[in-house]
Amino acid sequence: MQKDTSFLSIADLGHGYRNGSFTPSQVVNTALARLARLEPILNAFADTMAEAALAQAAHATAAFASGHDIGPLHGIPIAIKDLIDVQGIRTGFGSMASPRQAADKDAELVARLRRAGAIILGKTNLLEFAYGIAHPAIGQTNNPHDPTRTAGGSSGGSAAAVAAGIVPCAIGTDTGGSIRIPASYCGIVGLKPSYGLVALEGVFPLAWSLDHAGPLARTADCAATVLAVLADHPMTHTTTYLQGLRIGVLRDHLPSEHAGAGVLREFNAAVSAMQSLGAEVVEIDIHEVGIANQTLMQILRPEASVIHQSLLLQNPASYAPRTLEQIKQGFAVPATDYVKAMRYRDILRGAVEAAFSRVDLLASPSVPFTAPHEDPETVDGGDSEILASGFANVTGHPSVSMPCGLAGGMPVGLQLTAALNRDRFLLSVCGALQRADSRFCALIPVAKHL
Repeated sequence: MQKDTSFLSIADLGHGYRNGSFTPSQVVNTALARLARLEPILNAFADTMAEAALAQAAHATAAFASGHDIGPLHGIPIAIKDLIDVQGIRTGFGSMASPRQAADKDAELVARLRRAGAIILGKTNLLEFAYGIAHPAIGQTNNPHDPTRTAGGSSGGSAAAVAAGIVPCAIGTDTGGSIRIPASYCGIVGLKPSYGLVALEGVFPLAWSLDHAGPLARTADCAATVLAVLADHPMTHTTTYLQGLRIGVLRDHLPSEHAGAGVLREFNAAVSAMQSLGAEVVEIDIHEVGIANQTLMQILRPEASVIHQSLLLQNPASYAPRTLEQIKQGFAVPATDYVKAMRYRDILRGAVEAAFSRVDLLASPSVPFTAPHEDPETVDGGDSEILASGFANVTGHPSVSMPCGLAGGMPVGLQLTAALNRDRFLLSVCGALQRADSRFCALIPVAKHL
């Protein structure tokens, strides 16, 4: 009887392929069967590419049988957020406003995944155009840990597909936290890489100066393997020692006791666990971070409105009402505010980078609360969903959410942020934490349907 492969890592799948325990065809069939069973509950997939995935799996299986090893992702099923082009597949953007047209070619990041041997299993659902709300005709993606709650946004479909054991990794995008927030809600690893590290050709933009694409996975090691492919840059394994690691807790990102008591409790426990593993933890203030999310929105809103200007004129009624409202708000942002925000981002980037002379990593709760029942509106004040995540989109620093416990039975995320272009180091720390303490590892959802 074949071993259940649903929650195996990329390394474990590769080892099983190479020692003959199972084949890519068997793994993809298992993934498609699991997808079919869970999809009515999760609403994670916009397009299940079953026929194409099975054909790719047969090719991968034949290649292994002939002794031909394609690459680090040979036979690994991966899901792609549905604003990223996949050749021959209609890109839907989570919207009804744009005609669903088949892409002429793969986005560059998809082409890199294919060259490394990945099997594209399907396209995942998202908030409309990765902005602020699920289109009513599509609906939100539900959380594998509790389907009455959201998987988050905007990369919720990608997060749910990984957390539910359908794929070991999926690709999302992040403009203000859209990888890290659903990763936190679903209890997995989600990386927003350094700005510009992953090519965005063929990825529909939300805000061109803030957009990032990156992996969501159950382990940091899986994320590192996929990031190396996405960045087209080998990232050799490095041994990271937690002893003496300097971690700065950003005071401004701690939730209020009332709104996020459970999250704060688990975050503090995670900090204590890191200290017990040898890390040095200090509280740190970066004054400039205080208006980071205000700066983010003053850049995001007008850029998004410019991107949607033509489509808005053609088909305004087909947008979700809240998305339409957000786009209209962007046209009202004064040009002087946008210019000031762009100038301030340089100040903010310099202040954050300077902090890494004192600490190796910055730490925060990824989100100040656990997954709510519905996706909240994006605001730039108080205990908002983007409280901790937005600053790294403005500055471009690599930032990751990883599991660190449960509050009320729902996952809590720990956000760690590293100096510019230290993505490999960041993921190596996360990997070391996962190997040292199970609280940092993804949990298999216990909901009855799974």
